[in-house]
Amino acid sequence: MDYEKLVTVMRQLALEAGDKIMEIYNSDDFEVKTKSDESPVTAADEAADALISAGLVAAFPEVLLVTEEQADSHGQTAPTFLIVDPLDGTKEFINRRGDFTVNIALVENGVPTRGVVYAPARDRMFYTLADGSTVEELGPFGTEPGELKPLSVAESDNDALMVVASKSHRDQATDDYIGKYAVKDMKSAGSSLKFCLVATGEADLYPRLGRTMEWDTAAGHAVLGGAGGKVVRFDDLTPLTYGKEGYANPFFIAYAPAVALKQG
Repeated sequence: MDYEKLVTVMRQLALEAGDKIMEIYNSDDFEVKTKSDESPVTAADEAADALISAGLVAAFPEVLLVTEEQADSHGQTAPTFLIVDPLDGTKEFINRRGDFTVNIALVENGVPTRGVVYAPARDRMFYTLADGSTVEELGPFGTEPGELKPLSVAESDNDALMVVASKSHRDQATDDYIGKYAVKDMKSAGSSLKFCLVATGEADLYPRLGRTMEWDTAAGHAVLGGAGGKVVRFDDLTPLTYGKEGYANPFFIAYAPAVALKQG
């Protein structure tokens, strides 16, 4: 894989998809449809998916592409694949809350190694460089990358942890697990931004005790990994892997390695 080319293409497609999404987001009204799994989908999901898919297939025709919006891709597997959620946080988008992202990632042998997470309504963009390290690009975003800020996870204080949790999927089991830690403060965030907040050091811990799919998490996982963070299964604390049957994830915990992890 040509990582330099991949990073350039992923960044550019994320920006273009973000522009398309914001055009619809800022319109007076948009249609919301319901998919077979009862999850919502909008014209923005579909437009962003078409744009990103076309760009990735043109640039990397030999690499399997798995994307949330194309169900026929969900039955295919390969050791190396690209995985896309063109609009992660559709509920945030529908409610015009801003915490939605464009997620594009490369998975190699079960591990997300490169990825981009772009939050167009928040003007924040995080991605891995060709060497696998993670940066936040500081806007305004142009054709060429602007100022890049290298990211590294926090040197966590286990007596005063910052925890980030889901805005729309918070439940008692999550609160019970968080209660095992000495927490200084809590943040809520939508979509894959939660991984990015751990990557920047703005949070130490992100537990997810709810349903997610690999396209929801791969890009954020890659961004966090490139900043020195880890993502493990909730049940046995082994690394969360990708390319699973149906691309469904178990519950997981994303964290900075200095956090003394607790069993669920």
